Amino acid sequence: MNVHKVEAVLAEDGTLILRDLPFHAGDTVEVIILEGKVPQQTVASPNQPETDLYPLRGKVVRYEDPTSPVALEDWEVLQ
Repeated sequence: MNVHKVEAVLAEDGTLILRDLPFHAGDTVEVIILEGKVPQQTVASPNQPETDLYPLRGKVVRYEDPTSPVALEDWEVLQ
């Protein structure tokens, strides 16, 4: 079974057009329509602070010795 996922928005008249599908003319396909989840907009108010969807955005990321071996004592082959 070849699965292809695409997101689309319905037109005002309720029609849905799917273009550039990876199937050939005459192929039999099964279509399942699922309602997509729309992320809720976060609104800051005095009583409720805005929730940060990306808490690490803008933070400094630094790797100290990223190639050093770890957990060598756990490998039975090395003992």
